[in-house]
Amino acid sequence: MQSNIKDQVVFVSPKNQAERAAVAGMCMRKLGIQFPAVLDEFGNSTERAYTGWPDRIYLIDSQGRIAYKSKPGPFGFSADSLGTALAEMFAVQAKN
Repeated sequence: MQSNIKDQVVFVSPKNQAERAAVAGMCMRKLGIQFPAVLDEFGNSTERAYTGWPDRIYLIDSQGRIAYKSKPGPFGFSADSLGTALAEMFAVQAKN
């Protein structure tokens, strides 16, 4: 928690979807995340469906299956691993 305070990444729990989006945007900027992200709805249905805690990056294929699941983040995120999974997924789709 001390590192969060030092890095100014401590936020009051959002009370609505707009506040949640603002916090998510600030976190993405602070962490230097440069790819699109999806914000769960306020009831956290996606988190419950995919067990997204702790933070993870998921790649969902066109059939709705998990094609890639990162290690816990943010330090377990790997652009190279995600890139490999994307290439593999697109190669499979190109064959079909």
